[in-house]
Amino acid sequence: METTIRLDSNTKSELDKFKQYKSESYNELVRKLIYIAKMIEKDPKLSQETITEIKNARKRIKEGDYYSEEEAKKILGI
Repeated sequence: METTIRLDSNTKSELDKFKQYKSESYNELVRKLIYIAKMIEKDPKLSQETITEIKNARKRIKEGDYYSEEEAKKILGI
């Protein structure tokens, strides 16, 4: 079952900053945020480290600093 929720434009803009890719749905995004919130409840220290790692990874991806699948396979000898 699908439903509609209302967001003001500022909330939507803030949510958009969390998207990993342009076509990522808001459902995927909200589920990801729920997962992170649950992790924080279980182990706050680990969660902060994980969030920092995710932010750093996203920054590297946006800057183009990553290996393609072919490059990774070559490095791993696959």
